[in-house]
Amino acid sequence: MSVLLHAASITKSFAGARALAGVSFDLHAGEVHAIVGENGAGKSTLIKILSGAESPDAGSLSVGGASIAALTPPLAHALGIATIYQQPSLFPDLSVAENIALARERGGLWRRVRWAGWRSAARDVLARLGVAIDPDRLVGTLTMPEQQIVEIAKALATDARIVIMDEPTASLSGREVERLLAIVARLRTEGGGIVYISHRLDEVFRVADRITVLRDGEAVATRAAASLDRGALIRLMVGRDLAAVFPTRSGAPGRVALEVRGLSSRASGLHDVSLDVRRGEIVGLAGLVGSGRTELAETIFGLRAADAGSVRVDGVEVRIHRPDEAMAHGIGYVPEDRRQHGVVLPMAVAANATLASLDRVAPRGMIDVAAERRGGERAVRDLAIKTPSIDAPVEALSGGNQQKVALARWLAIEPSILILDEPTQGVDVGAKGEIHAIVNRLADRGAAVLLISSELPEVLALGDRVAVMRQGTIAGVLPRADATADRVMELALPDSRRAD
Repeated sequence: MSVLLHAASITKSFAGARALAGVSFDLHAGEVHAIVGENGAGKSTLIKILSGAESPDAGSLSVGGASIAALTPPLAHALGIATIYQQPSLFPDLSVAENIALARERGGLWRRVRWAGWRSAARDVLARLGVAIDPDRLVGTLTMPEQQIVEIAKALATDARIVIMDEPTASLSGREVERLLAIVARLRTEGGGIVYISHRLDEVFRVADRITVLRDGEAVATRAAASLDRGALIRLMVGRDLAAVFPTRSGAPGRVALEVRGLSSRASGLHDVSLDVRRGEIVGLAGLVGSGRTELAETIFGLRAADAGSVRVDGVEVRIHRPDEAMAHGIGYVPEDRRQHGVVLPMAVAANATLASLDRVAPRGMIDVAAERRGGERAVRDLAIKTPSIDAPVEALSGGNQQKVALARWLAIEPSILILDEPTQGVDVGAKGEIHAIVNRLADRGAAVLLISSELPEVLALGDRVAVMRQGTIAGVLPRADATADRVMELALPDSRRAD
């Protein structure tokens, strides 16, 4: 097989912190080459260099056998390299067709816009993905999974020979994941090369021909996927055995902390939602993408308006119209889209970690810098956040460490009720176990935790009970003993899709 892409001895540092140290990597035609590693291992930095978004401090790159002195994003595009990042980079006020067209259009400023051609091309590539998204729909109205699909469509529309996928399935449902993996297989069959980055190891073993493992900025191994099993791969990633990604805990739930009764919102698609979470309890909230899980969380937290129903905290009915009112009642919320809502990317780690607790770090309206730094140091220590310093901007951190900062913000207020929406999305196996342990400790200390996750094993392992949403309402609540994958999916699927 011909070599499409080759990187030799790539080195890169940021603010004195080494991100990559002598990493070599190659990609063959008709191959899926996966890159795995813990958060902070250097995966994001490597793919930015391979796509021209960053320049290496040392090392060399070649594409199709030709040496590239200085790879830039426009040159990468011209060479047939397309990158699908973990978070969609779309224009929310443009249509789906316009976003896809921007990846294809070339030419001067003054030229005729081929609207019909744009729409036709968008329909073709979306049909290739097997999705029914209206090309004229504004991207800002799409759900996170739909935006991810549009991002994938953009890459496919350029007919790229080299496709770099950074956590492409992180926000997709099971059916959408299967569709994407089928597309990956098709690209490989057509002779393309795919660089595939994912923390979902089951996916890696399904699609990868070879796997390169990064650890602490170094490539510690490149192996044929068939020569490894899950345990061996995890040992290469973390440098140790990972006995339990889902740590167990004990303890009986206490009194009801959060009680939702008959909650409805026509605008959010919710109707007659009833649910309760007790102190010291983790309730997993499962369901298909679009079932209303995030909408329910945002309504409880005051980000969306409810038309009917009630919310009680510790038995007292409360009226929550804004997030500050939710916080006043001891409710914290870690949102699904950390880059847009969970953290302020240009701000420092310390500033982000204390944003929800400004009453403590700025009691008189002025930031107490010493208190802010103490809060940042505590967050870095308690959550094992990998950062050059607490003054580093959050945008310089890996995705998993950004997620930890988002979590730290709400832990700082010591919430009695914590809603977590996809808390381990895009997080590696080592960090995932750490976050699970943090969630368990919160419940052990008496917090009521509502955990939304598209990873069914996570919901089943952590949840004392599992509530299942379907089409905007609660389809059922299962005790841990009865919560199996089959039973959850039976409740989650609409009637028309259930097995006879």
